[in-house]
Amino acid sequence: MPKKILSGIVVSDKPNKTITVMVERKYQHPYLKKVIKVKKKYNAHDENNKFKNGDKVSIIESKPFSKNKKFQVMESK
Repeated sequence: MPKKILSGIVVSDKPNKTITVMVERKYQHPYLKKVIKVKKKYNAHDENNKFKNGDKVSIIESKPFSKNKKFQVMESK
């Protein structure tokens, strides 16, 4: 099974070697047919602490680094 690749914006870089990425997706409601925006935050591993708030990044699913950190930064856009 392929690994998930998500792209979003860094909203927090306070913890050491960790960033929080806000990922936004859109989908159409099955019954109402209205387009709905959903935002979700993911914790991602940033080995060198090089990403700051507002950066656009891509994250990829990886082995768990901790309880909540299951993604790793792939690249910046």
